Amino acid sequence: MKFAHWLVLGCVCLLPLSASAQWQWIDKSGKKVFSDQAPPPDIPEKNILRRAGSPPPARTGFSSAPADGAASDEAGAPKAREAAAAPKPPAVDKELEEKTKKAQAEEKAKQAAEAEKNAKIKAENCERARQGKATFDSGIRVAKVNAKGEREIMDDTARAAEQKRLQSIIQSDCK
Repeated sequence: MKFAHWLVLGCVCLLPLSASAQWQWIDKSGKKVFSDQAPPPDIPEKNILRRAGSPPPARTGFSSAPADGAASDEAGAPKAREAAAAPKPPAVDKELEEKTKKAQAEEKAKQAAEAEKNAKIKAENCERARQGKATFDSGIRVAKVNAKGEREIMDDTARAAEQKRLQSIIQSDCK
């Protein structure tokens, strides 16, 4: 019985050593990738951070053809070789994934705040344009201050132009 306990304890202690047979590299988008498969051939050597404990397999991705020129009679053999050589999808670093999600959420919140701010500005512009249009539609005299700081009463053409401008603001901002 004591021997069985020691055997189980030994197996438990040796279990983490199997995790050392991992590959670690940085992919094209800058993410750390952990896998039990070798990285794809397009990953440069400088981006490989850790190799598996055993010597790395050939990085060609495909097995070489027979030297005597005898091709396989099976039609599916090349496809089977390609499928076997294709790398499995790598596991992505969890921390990096969480940071990316957090950054995306912050960006969405920033965009929502900006959209809310723009909607508030449009609503204020709409209200001002409606008040101005009501003033011009009432028919009372309206004075404007010129570049010299003098008050000038608007004539009918200036009133019509201002009414047209206010109407375009109402059409664009009051939706």
